[in-house]
Amino acid sequence: MAQYSRIAVATQMKETGIVPVFYHRDVNTCKEILKACYEGGARVFEFTNRGDFAHEVFAELVKYASKELPGMMLGVGSVIDAGTTALYLQLGANFIVSPLINAEMAKTCNRRKVAWMPGCGSVTEISYAEELGAEVVKIFPGAQVGGPSFVKAVKGPLPWSSIMPTGGVSPTAENLKEWMTAGVHCVGIGSKLFIKNEDGSFDYKKVQQQVASAIQIVKELRG
Repeated sequence: MAQYSRIAVATQMKETGIVPVFYHRDVNTCKEILKACYEGGARVFEFTNRGDFAHEVFAELVKYASKELPGMMLGVGSVIDAGTTALYLQLGANFIVSPLINAEMAKTCNRRKVAWMPGCGSVTEISYAEELGAEVVKIFPGAQVGGPSFVKAVKGPLPWSSIMPTGGVSPTAENLKEWMTAGVHCVGIGSKLFIKNEDGSFDYKKVQQQVASAIQIVKELRG
């Protein structure tokens, strides 16, 4: 069962501005990445449903976060159907992110008052997602849909929309400034946050620093 309401999740996303997006089949690697992001200041983390037995890895992460990382809000991304949504809700997901709009997913989340963040690529889709109860909508792939200029244009007729781009977001001051100036609610950042060593392993200390830097940039941009 989710520990945090959809409003709490949406508020925290706005506050930190950065949502790390990550998947790895190894539980221990995921725990170290989650810890590094937490120590860097992240309080919302999206684990993507991208591999076999991903739900088993997520279940272990929920237990770990509950015990070791107080205040960390774990959710799941890359979910495309109601059945998988229900599975992850049962495992304690605090929010569900999808690359598409599926009304049955919305109903499943709404029954449990869990945040549902569908992927949208047009004003029509964004409005429909909000009609279905989405507090925050995802634009994906962010860069290909139109980037910051798309967000700025959407905020004209839909100033109340809370938009989270994922895809095409970098943890640099220049890129984050473009998105924040456009009026995003927060941004989802994947591989560019997760720095690796020469041997291919993750450099957890640098991941922590990268997350902290990105959050600080957002804080300064928002004043």
